Amino acid sequence: MGSKMSDQYRGLSRAIVEKISQRKNDPEWMRELRLAALDVYNGMPMPKFGPDLSELDLDNIESYVEASSAMVDDWNKVPQEIRQTFEQLGIPQAEQSGLAGVGAQYDSELVYHNIQQAVADTGVVYMGLEAALHSNYAEIIQDKFMQLVPIDDHKFAALHAAVWSGGSFVYVPRGVSVEFPLQSYYRFNAPGAGQFEHTLIIVDDDADLHFIEGCSAPKYNVANLHAGCVEIYVGKNARVKYSTVENWSKNMFNLNTKRAIVAEGGKIEWITGSFGSHVSMLYPCAILDGNGASMEYTGVSFAGQKQILDTGVKVEHRAANTRSIINAKSIAKDGGINTFRNVVKITTDAKKSRSFTDCQSLMLDSLSKSETIPFFDIQTDDAEVAHEANIGKISTQEIEFLMSRGLQEDVARSLIVRGFANDVSKELPFEYAAEMNNLIKLEMSENM
Repeated sequence: MGSKMSDQYRGLSRAIVEKISQRKNDPEWMRELRLAALDVYNGMPMPKFGPDLSELDLDNIESYVEASSAMVDDWNKVPQEIRQTFEQLGIPQAEQSGLAGVGAQYDSELVYHNIQQAVADTGVVYMGLEAALHSNYAEIIQDKFMQLVPIDDHKFAALHAAVWSGGSFVYVPRGVSVEFPLQSYYRFNAPGAGQFEHTLIIVDDDADLHFIEGCSAPKYNVANLHAGCVEIYVGKNARVKYSTVENWSKNMFNLNTKRAIVAEGGKIEWITGSFGSHVSMLYPCAILDGNGASMEYTGVSFAGQKQILDTGVKVEHRAANTRSIINAKSIAKDGGINTFRNVVKITTDAKKSRSFTDCQSLMLDSLSKSETIPFFDIQTDDAEVAHEANIGKISTQEIEFLMSRGLQEDVARSLIVRGFANDVSKELPFEYAAEMNNLIKLEMSENM
C-alpha cells in the first residue's frame, strides 16, 4: 500500500535507467552519470570478500517503486495508510519532542519532509535531494554528488548511482550549531524491490550537526536490497555526528555505503546500531584530510539465526596530527555470524597521527561465530597504532548473580547484553536509545 509495484522497473537495463531518469526529471548531467554508472556496473564483478551474495537475484529486483502521492510538508496530508505506518514507528512524536527536521521515505520516494522554521531561519537547508537538484543548490550538488563515493568504487556503488531515488540534502552554514538532530527515516514496504536513497550533507566551517538515520522493513519471502549512499563534507573545526539505528527485516540484503571527508580540526562521529537483515556489508569510511581532523566510530551489531552481519569501519589519515578511535561490539546467537573488518591507512603526510581500535564480541551459544579482520597500511614511522580484540561468552557467575537478585534467567541475559551495547545507546537521544534497547530485548526473546 502507498506504492505501486511495476515490472517495467524490474531488473537493470539502459531503458530502465533512462525511464527512472525521465521520471525524476533529471538534469542532463545526472542522466549521463546514471548511464555511465550502468556501464561501470555491468563491467564490475561482485565483491570478492565477505558474505555469499548468490541469493541476491539482481535481475528480479524492482529498482524503482512508484509512489501513489507526491511529497508534502504537512504530516496530515501524507496518505493515511503510509501515515499509520510511520506513526507506529513514532515518527511524528519524535519530530514534536526534539528534532529540528524530519524526512520520511516510503520505498523509492520521499513522502514527507519538513524543517522547523527557527532552524531554517539560521540558514540551515534540509530538503529532498531530488528537489535540491532543481534549486539554488543545483551547482553544489553537481560538484559533490558521487565524488566521495565514485561510481567505480564497487559494484553496488555503481548500481546505486544508476538507479538512486529519494534521500536528503543538508547544508549547515558557517558557524551554525543545529541544536536538535535532523532525522531521515526509511521504510521499505515493497517485496522483491530495492531502495537506493542518497544523502548528501555539507557542514561548513565551525558548524555542528547531529543527523539520525532510521531504517525498517516488514519481512517477505523474497530478497530485498538496500544500497543507499551517504556522502558527508565536514568543514574546518566543524563537527558531524551521524547516528544509525537499522531494524531491517531478515530477508534484506543491506549493502549501504557511507563516507565522510573531514577538513582541518573537524570531526566525524559514526554511531551505528545494526539489527535485522539477512546479510549486511556496511563499512562507514572517514577521510581525515586536514591537520588535526578526527574520527570516532562506536558500533554494535546483533546477528541472530540465519543472519550474516559483515560490518566495520575504514579510516584514511591523510594529514598530520589526525586521530581515529574505533570502538566496536558484536553479539551473536542462534548460529548468527558476525564479522568486523577495519581498515586503517596512515599516509606519509600523516605524521604524529594516532589510531586505536577496540573490538569486543559476545557469543551467546556454541552455534554462533564471530571474527575480527583488521588491516593496517602504515606509511610513516611517526605514528601510533593499536588494536585490541577479544571474544567471550556471558559468564555463568553473572547470570547466577542477577538471578539471585530475583531476575529470571532470560531477563538477566537480556540485561547483560544491553549493558554490553551501552556504548552505542548512551550516544543516542533518549527515544532512539529506547528503540535500540527494545530491539535488543526483541532479539534476545526470539528462539529462546
